[in-house]
Amino acid sequence: MASEAEKLIRKHQQLTHSVAQKVVSHVQRDSQDWIINTIMIEGCEVPFRFKRKQTYKDVTGQRVNLTYYPAREVVAGMELEVMNVVRVKIA
Repeated sequence: MASEAEKLIRKHQQLTHSVAQKVVSHVQRDSQDWIINTIMIEGCEVPFRFKRKQTYKDVTGQRVNLTYYPAREVVAGMELEVMNVVRVKIA
């Protein structure tokens, strides 16, 4: 039986699934009706972002499984790469 992550990847080819990634930083901030979560993964300089309606438990120092796709965002006139997280689960 295929896992939920495998089903998503089969359906959307641009998705990437990473297993047991260590979180070194987790920040949450309000943005209108959403709470934007930004996590940094050990050995990776690109932020991983996801939205929730309510605050998410702090995952700093834990290992997580992530399903995400790359995106570009313009901040202060500079183009930055970010990873938009579709699914996050503590490993």
